[in-house]
Amino acid sequence: MAFWNVREELSQVDRLRRSYFELLRDELDQFMLNYSLTDSYNQFMSKNEPYPYVEKRELKPRARIPGIEYERQNAFLLIFVEDTIPASHKKYIRFFNENKPTKTHLLHAKALPLPETFDRNHKYLDSAHFFDFLKLLLPVDYALCIQRDPASHSKNRYQLSHFHVRIDWPIAEAAEDLAQSLRYISKDLYEKGDKYAENVQKKLFEYYGLPFMVGGRRTAAMVAAQYLKRIPCISTVYVSSSESRALIRISERGVSKAILVKFTEEEMHQVAGIHGILPRTFNKNYVIAREKKGYVCIFQATYAYTNHARSPDDGKLREINTELNWLSVGEQHVLPKPGVLKYPPIPLNLIYS
Repeated sequence: MAFWNVREELSQVDRLRRSYFELLRDELDQFMLNYSLTDSYNQFMSKNEPYPYVEKRELKPRARIPGIEYERQNAFLLIFVEDTIPASHKKYIRFFNENKPTKTHLLHAKALPLPETFDRNHKYLDSAHFFDFLKLLLPVDYALCIQRDPASHSKNRYQLSHFHVRIDWPIAEAAEDLAQSLRYISKDLYEKGDKYAENVQKKLFEYYGLPFMVGGRRTAAMVAAQYLKRIPCISTVYVSSSESRALIRISERGVSKAILVKFTEEEMHQVAGIHGILPRTFNKNYVIAREKKGYVCIFQATYAYTNHARSPDDGKLREINTELNWLSVGEQHVLPKPGVLKYPPIPLNLIYS
């Protein structure tokens, strides 16, 4: 059962808002891919450092990932909500007047190189300067929050409402919440003992496509995504870490990971040929960089939930079997370069090839 209403269940006003939100999210997706992957790649190149490509095996569900942090990799956490988060949720998603992006608050955060021309309207997604403003704030620790401006009754206007947002919901409560909804427990995380509670928490990480021992932004992203199910609208959490070298996106559709991959000339010709694309067209629209004999592209894996990660049809309580996968690889695509409008993602089975 969905925690949010599908389009057919919405009023005309809310359908319009959903359409506008999805349009803005498409733009944000493009910006995030560019900032997380292309900009990070360029930072490695500018320092003459080889880019640490993610191995295919790291994209498999339940993969164990080597824990190395790369300082050239852009890291951030951004929450984008279709509606406005009610004030009653401030206990766990910490957004207050003190962390609204006013000029005074931004100047107080001394790490920010605030431009002389700063205008408070830059925080609105319909501002021409919004993405410059976003780029300025993304390196700030904790999360950024974009939500609907509650003052914009007549039209839906979205704004970067808060920076320095902390996610303070305990992992144990997030795991309990998920396990209740999937009918693995009836009330309490520890009702079946400590070992079972630990397994439930491990499965929470798996549900969001993360290794159990990760910390920092990715854990905060997972907890935020689970918590936001309490608000009856759709939302999207974007997270990138210096360890994962991936853009992880969590939405009502589930989890996806985008990474950089390098193709040889032969592989590039093969991928282009299968889909009837000329090599020069592929080069122009899908290749973000050239490396000696390599072609650097963006690859995205989208994950699907297995039956064990869905609510049971009969609604009956069941037992967790740790051996069973909760995620499978759903779709795999080579993405067009951010900003390319005419060319679609190209299906490519890379992970298990």
